[in-house]
Amino acid sequence: MAGNVLGSLLGGLLGGGPGGSAAAGGNVLGSLLGGLLGGGGARAADGNPLGGLLDMLAKAGLADQAQSWIGTGDNEPLTPDQVKQALPDDTLQQAARQAGVSPDQAADQIARQLPQVVDQLTPEGQVPSGSLEDIIRRQKF
Repeated sequence: MAGNVLGSLLGGLLGGGPGGSAAAGGNVLGSLLGGLLGGGGARAADGNPLGGLLDMLAKAGLADQAQSWIGTGDNEPLTPDQVKQALPDDTLQQAARQAGVSPDQAADQIARQLPQVVDQLTPEGQVPSGSLEDIIRRQKF
């Protein structure tokens, strides 16, 4: 499943080993982004679920925060409550279920890891095009 592949890739990007908290965060993010890839309705025009997720955050009033992760300045934090507000409930529940955690745990992990992941995936100050797996694999960490 795309969520499992993305979870492994994101866990590696975050520096987590098997069973580590970063790997768990990667699994939740992987499940979330994998769900969006699978037709969750939040893909950007180019089909990239990262862009779609950022669009979803912007529509929830979090555009400035999301832009801070893409830009070169400090990354503004994200709270679990903001994650719950921005994501459709069924999307968050599906990501949590696939990662084997509660929705509250999923929201917490997404809030802690998403700013860091977006920052690392957008080193040029913009969301790169292409598949998310390819974008992650191109990173040199």
